[in-house]
Amino acid sequence: MTGTGIPGAGLTLSALLAGHRPRTAEEAADLARLAPLTAADDPYARELPLHVTASALIVHPAERRVLLRWHARMQDWLQVGGHGDPGEEFPAAVALRDAREETGLPDLAFWPAEELLHVVVLPVPASAHESAHEHADLRFVLATGTPDAARPEHPDARLRWLPLDEAARAARGEALRESLARVAELLDGGPPARRPH
Repeated sequence: MTGTGIPGAGLTLSALLAGHRPRTAEEAADLARLAPLTAADDPYARELPLHVTASALIVHPAERRVLLRWHARMQDWLQVGGHGDPGEEFPAAVALRDAREETGLPDLAFWPAEELLHVVVLPVPASAHESAHEHADLRFVLATGTPDAARPEHPDARLRWLPLDEAARAARGEALRESLARVAELLDGGPPARRPH
């Protein structure tokens, strides 16, 4: 595996977005909606109707498996990740911190490099504690060499390793299917622009 794996290492939100090239019209539109948040005092603030989250698809490259977590509120198997804490400024560090907390995996590292995989704006339904809002989710890829060491942070947050093709079939959301397709490309040697000629 490669990557720093160091919390706090990486690019700020504005630098990260400036270097990301959207691959679909939907992603370009989501990126445009996210751009104004780079000027916010705290782009992760939950009070904002659209705020930044960071997540990660965790892979075990040797077996082409991906780790999904059960999200009780969404009633779905999704990638790990979540909200930034006050003072955090590096989205990649947020994704790595949350991934470690939610899986207990000690060896997580960015794979194949510390860069954005996908930018997605997603609606979040209202709950008893908060009104409906949107997440501007920045997605990364992390890899582990010790998949059997994964442990859920609590019983309601079950973890499940799935072969990549099975995860893609099981994914209910189009955004997650797109993220998984990009992971498959990376496992096959990278997206077309990165493949050697």
